[in-house]
Amino acid sequence: MTKRLPVAEVATQPFHAFPYGSEMQQLRQRADAILWVKSQMARNGISIDDLVAAGCFSERPSRSDANTAACVRYRDAAGHVWDGNGKLPDWLQRAVNAGQSVEHFKVE
Repeated sequence: MTKRLPVAEVATQPFHAFPYGSEMQQLRQRADAILWVKSQMARNGISIDDLVAAGCFSERPSRSDANTAACVRYRDAAGHVWDGNGKLPDWLQRAVNAGQSVEHFKVE
């Protein structure tokens, strides 16, 4: 098991000290990114309050959730969805082959 180091300590370790893709290397990359962000904020006179006011930390639905909700035009009881574009999905094609109409699955 690997020894867990705090991010501040990981940042002081040489980059080549960690195997590629290891948790320690990922922590080092994260520490480097945090240091870069903090330096850019200091360089440009940006405070955390400025970022909050700009909406950087507002809670927004994930892109996939927003796209799914906006694009769903057809849905079945099992939760399969289709946006109406392109070829019929397998679940809808099977229902049509069984005699069901596409309109039966239309979301209102």
